[in-house]
Amino acid sequence: MRNGGTWRATVATAALGTLLTATLTACGGARDGARDGAGRDVGNSVPRRSAETTDPTRIPGVGDHWQRRIPADSRQVVAVYGDGEDSADSTVVLYTKRGTDWDRVRAWPAHNGKKGWTTDHREDDKRSPVGVFTLSDAGGVLKDPGARLPYTRSAAFAAPRWWAKSHWHDFDYVIAIDYNRVKGTPPNDPTRPEGDARGGSIWLHMDHGSGTSACVSLSESGMEYLLRTLDPDLRPVVVMGDKAHLKAAR
Repeated sequence: MRNGGTWRATVATAALGTLLTATLTACGGARDGARDGAGRDVGNSVPRRSAETTDPTRIPGVGDHWQRRIPADSRQVVAVYGDGEDSADSTVVLYTKRGTDWDRVRAWPAHNGKKGWTTDHREDDKRSPVGVFTLSDAGGVLKDPGARLPYTRSAAFAAPRWWAKSHWHDFDYVIAIDYNRVKGTPPNDPTRPEGDARGGSIWLHMDHGSGTSACVSLSESGMEYLLRTLDPDLRPVVVMGDKAHLKAAR
């Protein structure tokens, strides 16, 4: 555990009762679906360079509105391409910037909110928020797999055993999406600076085979790869939304 790890674990354990409630509404309330362990590359299902997206200095499939929100010093982007505004199916693609160009590194099948996407996320709306968000902290039930982001291991991440068994491992690995949270704290810190009505506890976490309450989920192998690859020195961000919203010019 990194410097401050003991403090992180203490915070996570002390807040367990509150955090379980937050997690239920944000990342795992569903009781359907089988666990999806797929780690295959799904490159043909996401935007690639084409006659319309030949500019290597841009993330494919992302229009000006969101492209401008990618920080100038960011050199890692996790793009989440939702199949549709009301769809729970999506694809996660990792891009790394080399010089001025964005290189596509890996891709995985994924899921998002069971009701799709929204540009005005609210607590318990079962939709994932569209936008560009930083990625600052990670953690989970399992030991640190070699994460570069600060990693907090704690049993407080464990899904309640009254959930469907297919969901028990959802939070073995998590990466906090910096939506309505305090950076530099464990992913399950319940503080929501914009208020509870705006929702929170939006994470990248392990997949159970169907839509989430608002998070983005992918395979265990995909989560391990992201944890070992995302580097705070490269200012990683997630660009997420359904394909139509991501293409928006304004």
